[in-house]
Amino acid sequence: ALRATSTSRGGTLRHHRAHTGMATLAPASLASRHATATAPRAGQGARRCGDRTATRVRASALNERVVQDATAAFAIPNSVAFELGKGGLPLCVLTHKNGSRAEVYLFGANVTSWCQPSGDEVLYVRPDAVFDKSKPISGGVPICFPQFGPGPMQQHGFARNLDWSVISTSADVNPDDPEPSVLLKLRHNAYTREMWNEAFEATYEVTLRSSKLMLEFSVRNPGEKERDAADARPITFTAALHTYVEVADASMPGVFVRGLAGKTYLDKAADVNTPPRVVRTGDVPFGGGLVDQVYLETEAEAMLHVGTGAAVSVENTAGWTDTAVWNPHTTLPGDMWKSFCCVESLAVSTPVVLQPDEVWRAETNLSVVDL
Repeated sequence: ALRATSTSRGGTLRHHRAHTGMATLAPASLASRHATATAPRAGQGARRCGDRTATRVRASALNERVVQDATAAFAIPNSVAFELGKGGLPLCVLTHKNGSRAEVYLFGANVTSWCQPSGDEVLYVRPDAVFDKSKPISGGVPICFPQFGPGPMQQHGFARNLDWSVISTSADVNPDDPEPSVLLKLRHNAYTREMWNEAFEATYEVTLRSSKLMLEFSVRNPGEKERDAADARPITFTAALHTYVEVADASMPGVFVRGLAGKTYLDKAADVNTPPRVVRTGDVPFGGGLVDQVYLETEAEAMLHVGTGAAVSVENTAGWTDTAVWNPHTTLPGDMWKSFCCVESLAVSTPVVLQPDEVWRAETNLSVVDL
């Protein structure tokens, strides 16, 4: 089957809308599934794009105003829209001309849905996910920053449980291949300073291409002109995109990750505090127990075979140096663990160090491959 290669967007003329006076918006998550026609697993039908089974609550006046303002400032007809999602939280909806669709919640900048033209979802949101800002959204593509995993601050940092602001949207004016995108921003504030006393500006651009989803995460260390000279110093962090992908049944041998053979990984399932180093031989299987593995200095691409005759390619084309593979097995209630696996893009083996005025950029491209 045809497979799209990973290329950066060139300098094509695009319909672009930007606005600097925008109120902070809570981002929507992306969740989607491969379009191959397969019978649903026992007891569960295949999820379709647009399923919103979480209880919808009355949106606050503030969230309604956020959506109204975002629509006025950033909406692009037939390409970029803003609406209220689960829990009444604002989200951005990207729609491609081919019928594919992505949803990004402004809360956590979480992409919770990437829907194929057939209507099938690629990503996974856990059924116990909450959309009331009491905790990060469980599923989609949470952003871990400025810390991956446990450490001196809260698990996985604070980026996934804060409202991000919309600063621009765009859509390629080429009628044959529009590429709707949204650009979100998060800056330091009193809350982040309590955990991580550093100045920073993070941006996250989600672009819906005809056959892939491009996720570009950047962090800038502000220079002396933007803060007190005494505060201008290097910043050090780790980061990740914690991508949840829906699979047919993680307990089956047809669900596995390929592309990590020969790489050294930290086996956190064996010991979370002092994980042993192990060299991977062959593919990464699931179903035998908890899988919590951090692979160091990996190749650009890992392929998650989802058990339906298709695979999801996670291709890290810039910035990310490592890959994590996670499945909770029976540490979650019931058989939830059978429905998803995580293949994560990481920068952890060598923490990122940014001098004042420097920018770090990382890019991930997700695509569906017919096997």
